[in-house]
Amino acid sequence: MRRSRTTKPIPISIKMIAGLLAGLLFAILAVPLGAAQPASETRTGHGFGVTYDRAHELTLSGDVQHVVTRHVAGVPGGMHLLVAGPKGLVDAHIGPFLSKEMKEALHTGTPVRIVGAMATLNGREYLLARELTVGGTTLTIRGEHGFLRHSQITPAEHSAAKTSNGGAR
Repeated sequence: MRRSRTTKPIPISIKMIAGLLAGLLFAILAVPLGAAQPASETRTGHGFGVTYDRAHELTLSGDVQHVVTRHVAGVPGGMHLLVAGPKGLVDAHIGPFLSKEMKEALHTGTPVRIVGAMATLNGREYLLARELTVGGTTLTIRGEHGFLRHSQITPAEHSAAKTSNGGAR
């Protein structure tokens, strides 16, 4: 006695889905990969989404008009100094990693010297500070490629900040 196996016919909808998936896979593989461009070897670093251009660094000397510590949407996070310089008021992005002592030293009227590069974000110009000099003390805010440096605060200040911000408990 010979048994034969009968198979159910596959509904057309499953065949159609399988065909579409196979076609999609073929289309993905058929796209030329040569269209992708490799990253430039001379690409400069990013701080908060904009490019830091070391080739166009400038030095700004002036008096602090306002210290901004509160974050506003669309503005780079961290401390900002509004500095009155020879060409008017400049918004200098200092970042979130200053020591407590340095934050306390920055107030309205404080003379500062800032080395950095201008960048535009959301239609506004910012001076991305790389070096900040206050009262004879110079701090490196960003590395050579524009990345913010975390070394401006002590480990104890870092732990306190994490605890007060809801991080470690």
